[in-house]
Amino acid sequence: MYNTYGNYGYGNNLVTSAPTMGTGELVWLIISLVVALAGCFVVYFVFVQKKENPKQKFLAWLKDFLRFDKMMIEAILKISYYFSAIFITLSSFSLISTSFIAFLLMLVCGNLLARVIAEAVLIKVMIWKNTTEIKKHLK
Repeated sequence: MYNTYGNYGYGNNLVTSAPTMGTGELVWLIISLVVALAGCFVVYFVFVQKKENPKQKFLAWLKDFLRFDKMMIEAILKISYYFSAIFITLSSFSLISTSFIAFLLMLVCGNLLARVIAEAVLIKVMIWKNTTEIKKHLK
């Protein structure tokens, strides 16, 4: 098959095989950039910079969330550990028919490794929480 660029096929010519961005995508990217920049300033000056706390619970939670006063990483880490422990345990049963030793190794060592990794990451989060508490008490 002969194309308009003077060669056969499409694989050798970067101009014909490279994806191109249309005008609509470029306009949308520029609009997204401008709206994100404006939204960034609005969020900062409305929620983050204000000294007083809002009276409504949701707005108080939103302010804490946007100021990173309440960290979600601890809950996310715990949930990911639960997921990995259940996954390792269930997937280890697929090894019973192959090798009982491999089953036991994956069941015990896999869960132990998942726990050690989760605790290592959680230790960093706990250190952060403790230093934050110490900083609050020193003020």
